Amino acid sequence: MPLKLFSIKNAPFSEAPAPSTPTPPKSDAHTASNSAQIEEEYHGPLTTTFRRLKILSLSSLTLTFALTPFIFVLETTSSVPLVGRAALAGIAMATSGVSTALVAWCGRPYVTTLRWLEPHGTQAAGSGRAVEMTTLTLGLKKRVTTVYDTAFLVPTSRPFATWELAEAFRLSPQEVENARAEGLIPREETIAETKTADGGVLGRWVVSWDEHGVGTCREIGQVVRYFNVHKELLSRPIN
Repeated sequence: MPLKLFSIKNAPFSEAPAPSTPTPPKSDAHTASNSAQIEEEYHGPLTTTFRRLKILSLSSLTLTFALTPFIFVLETTSSVPLVGRAALAGIAMATSGVSTALVAWCGRPYVTTLRWLEPHGTQAAGSGRAVEMTTLTLGLKKRVTTVYDTAFLVPTSRPFATWELAEAFRLSPQEVENARAEGLIPREETIAETKTADGGVLGRWVVSWDEHGVGTCREIGQVVRYFNVHKELLSRPIN
């Protein structure tokens, strides 16, 4: 927007400027804004539990791999044949590894924070709503996934998960007609995007629309596809 410049050459000069009206404190506005933001965010109640479980699992795995070689050198195991000691070491490492992998698999979809966003751009289908969900890896690294259209979040049969990104989507006849008139199909668009805490893009979930309004989704890179959310704690529905 071009800026408007005003001339003050002919303005009367006043030696004593009128006292300015005191600006009302902004604390109330900040408080209202913060409370509104809190209401717009969902925080997973089991975040601390999953975090501690992952730390315990990783610590146990590290300790097991560190102490396993001592099975071959301790005098208490000298009466055990080498094959037996190797079997004990293998069982210990396998047990710890399987338990850690199970914790990682169960905790990977758990959403620690969910935020509703204003959608950017024109979506060819769905609700037009956007959400940002944060999950944690086994190493407690944040993975921030932005779903630009929540209509693509569908119920899943995967255990320990509530939603998954849809593999396919079909528009209604009216949506097909409108999208075709606006030139939105056929084309490709990004439905979801997973980033690191620093903003680096790890992967995208892309849908390819044909002229009949049938969308086929595919993964590019590594995108978080499954999400575990306590739906009863959401302040408003996703779709």
